[in-house]
Amino acid sequence: MELKLHGKRALVTGSSGGLGEETVRLLAAEGASVVVHGRDAARTAAVAEAVRAAGGSATTAVGDLGTDEGADAVTAAALAGGPVDILVNNAGRYDMSVDWTTTTPADWADIYNTNVISGVRMIQRLVPAMRARGWGRVIQVGSVTGELPQTTQPHYAASNAARANLARSLARELRHTGVTSNVVVAGGILVPGAVERLTAVGRERGWGDTWEEIAANRDTAFAANDVGRIGEPREYADVIAFLASPLSAYITGSALRVDGGW
Repeated sequence: MELKLHGKRALVTGSSGGLGEETVRLLAAEGASVVVHGRDAARTAAVAEAVRAAGGSATTAVGDLGTDEGADAVTAAALAGGPVDILVNNAGRYDMSVDWTTTTPADWADIYNTNVISGVRMIQRLVPAMRARGWGRVIQVGSVTGELPQTTQPHYAASNAARANLARSLARELRHTGVTSNVVVAGGILVPGAVERLTAVGRERGWGDTWEEIAANRDTAFAANDVGRIGEPREYADVIAFLASPLSAYITGSALRVDGGW
């Protein structure tokens, strides 16, 4: 499908690896100019170079979105190459090892700043210009835990409920402007770090020795959805790219669950 992204510029936060990297690669392959963001300059530059080597257009923006100063620096770098038409707030973090007994109020405040307020910072800096131009796409990348929280990492689940809420509120704010706001509600994503962690867990629980063995075992908690496996990064990036395109003009204020039927 032709997504009609030629001439559009997209900033994907947290795109120096994982799902963000997959997303900028796909957006660039579809014709968009991309801004690769990360906190590590070398990793961020490597992704941008890979995009350019594949024939795409990419620049970089390095900074910590957890502070106003960092968000200002990222915004300045992103806008140096021209207006930003598409904002994908993908940057965030999680910690599957913690629960109600091991998280402190400071942990809750920190993850809320990283997963929610960092996105708000970028919305406030970039969306007014989208509104003025009469076109734009704002996409939050959240988690199904915001709708189906578990006992583990409750602060992460709460931050994802907030991500979905802000996406819907922003859609109301942007009504009749040509700018849409949506959230992708993600299940598990098989980025390299997740494979490493899940392999270790699978070995501890006797589900197999290699990831291939563990992933093929339908009795594991990793297959606890209707599809029976964890999603690949490209499967999520495809949805994000569609929402970023002109083809999604009639979708706003929506939470699209991409979770294999969790």
